[in-house]
Amino acid sequence: MAVNELNFNQLSTVLNAIVSQATGNSNIIPTNTGEFVSVAQVGLKAGYDPVLGAISQVLSNTIFSTRPYSAKFKGLEVSNRRYGAITRKLNTVDKNWENDARMTLIDGQSVDQYTVNKPEIIQTNFYGANVYEKSLTIFRDQLDNAFKGPDEFGEFLAMITQNANDMIIQAHENTARATIANLMGGVIDYADARTVKLVTEYNDAAGTTLTPENVFAPENFAPFIRWAYARIMSVSDALTERTSVYHTNLTGKPINRHTPKEYQNLYLYAPYLRQVDAQVKTVNFNNGFMDIGNYEAVNFWQAIGSPDAINVKATRINPTDGTLVTAAEAVSTSNIFGVLFDREAAGYSVFNQWSASSPFNAKGGYSNMFWHFTERYWNDFTENAVIFLLA
Repeated sequence: MAVNELNFNQLSTVLNAIVSQATGNSNIIPTNTGEFVSVAQVGLKAGYDPVLGAISQVLSNTIFSTRPYSAKFKGLEVSNRRYGAITRKLNTVDKNWENDARMTLIDGQSVDQYTVNKPEIIQTNFYGANVYEKSLTIFRDQLDNAFKGPDEFGEFLAMITQNANDMIIQAHENTARATIANLMGGVIDYADARTVKLVTEYNDAAGTTLTPENVFAPENFAPFIRWAYARIMSVSDALTERTSVYHTNLTGKPINRHTPKEYQNLYLYAPYLRQVDAQVKTVNFNNGFMDIGNYEAVNFWQAIGSPDAINVKATRINPTDGTLVTAAEAVSTSNIFGVLFDREAAGYSVFNQWSASSPFNAKGGYSNMFWHFTERYWNDFTENAVIFLLA
């Protein structure tokens, strides 16, 4: 049920559920304002404690099933079951091939077919969780006013549900945004092949001397962006190969990874994409040749005041011993064009969502409602991830 569509028929269902839960009477089905008032009397006779408790249960069911605010970074959220598989991850390390014993057979000697050759396994673990709470005070006068008629009750229910829902959804979105920022900061801090400087590479390939400032000039941008498109797609193709290039490997224990196209998450900076639409696609003969596939446009990476930049003290894995390290200095990088990564390189999951109300405060004339949820989010630097910079 969408809170922005609380008409009379839908409201009757909600109110009936509240009264039913508060009083055990499930036979009342209001069809007009007069019957609505009688339902309201039944609810109020049950007392504020059970009515508010029932409201909180209904709102809890409504909040997490309707999302009028559409959160960004949808691809990062995973189910609790899938997160459980990520909490402890087992990785196999490729061992060297061996000589074929048949080629070294000697008369009078035997070969041992029981020589032990144990698989080499690396286990990575994710720990911790983040707990959040949102509360809301409902006054008795406010509740009485809400029950005067279906329209007023609908406005009351829509108002508190919409606001709480938007705040919770935005909290999940900001969690995802921070998860991406840490992933990018960690990858950049490694300073290896996973950071692609598009302008620098283009200058080397085309013999030009462009800078991040003049690359948007009309005579420069179209040829540059066509090359950049090909570079990004080439990296996407390369991720499908089983290699150790685009992720962190532990010393002496390289991990070969491959990321099929359907497992790749691509996020691109929206203002740059608008420039592509305006300066390139409007004059292309066939834009199908620049179809970059599935991606999500991002309006800002970390802070809307500095939309193309991140400034984070990233936590990442130490290649030497597999422990976590936090960068001594903040990774401050701007002109971020996009990030491409395996779906298991970053994500978050929401656990233990529930709500409840406090008993009615007779002296203060109010009751408090609480929403609780627990979030767990992760970065796995042993999975493929590549950052593209306009640098």
